[in-house]
Amino acid sequence: MSEVIVETQNLRKYYYLKGEVVKALDGINLKVVRGEYLSIMGPSGSGKTTLFNMIGALDRPTSGRVVLEGRDLSTFSDYELAIIRCHRIGYIFQTFNLINVITALENVEMPMMFAGVPKSERRKKAKELLELVGLGDRINHRPTELSGGQQQRVAIARALANDPAIVLADEPTGNLDLATGRSIIMLLKKVSTERGVTVISATHDLKMIDVSNRVVWIRDGKIEKIRRREELIVDAGMIEGMEL
Repeated sequence: MSEVIVETQNLRKYYYLKGEVVKALDGINLKVVRGEYLSIMGPSGSGKTTLFNMIGALDRPTSGRVVLEGRDLSTFSDYELAIIRCHRIGYIFQTFNLINVITALENVEMPMMFAGVPKSERRKKAKELLELVGLGDRINHRPTELSGGQQQRVAIARALANDPAIVLADEPTGNLDLATGRSIIMLLKKVSTERGVTVISATHDLKMIDVSNRVVWIRDGKIEKIRRREELIVDAGMIEGMEL
């Protein structure tokens, strides 16, 4: 049996706005196995980014549990969660979130600096990671000197800096053109396959279906359906049971 790396148990996240309850997540039960490529899809406001934030220890649930590598995240202090985010989880965002005044190399070094990795070691590893994502000749360029696709490749290298067990990608192709987005998706799949990293992506991008082991559809804070890739039928704007 495959090892479960993260599990949500009856996960709920409620917001209270002007006397009304907004149920961003309403009882999510989900298991993700180590090395899996999982895509979370759904319309805007469906709860997919909220679920992403819960799995990534970026927010705490109203009730229910997130269990990461056998540990209940609700039992950890904010400081302990920061350590987990630093060492066990890598993040990739739609807007890249790079620091524009430093180089690509220094951006990739940043998580290792926070983790206390010595300068010589983190510099060597940052170079290796940038070579992995095809930017070995751009290590001294600042983000403003790179294309959108190149910036996202830097973000992927940065996400891998501390050898995370999970990489969380929030709309990683949202600001990219079709061809560039495709290359980023294939790079994430390569990372997942070759390094055994679990990739969880919150996305609207149907190209993710090609590389995902499973796709989870969320609507109104609930899981609507879960399908394995081989169960999916993609044809002329239609996905099995779902109009686009």
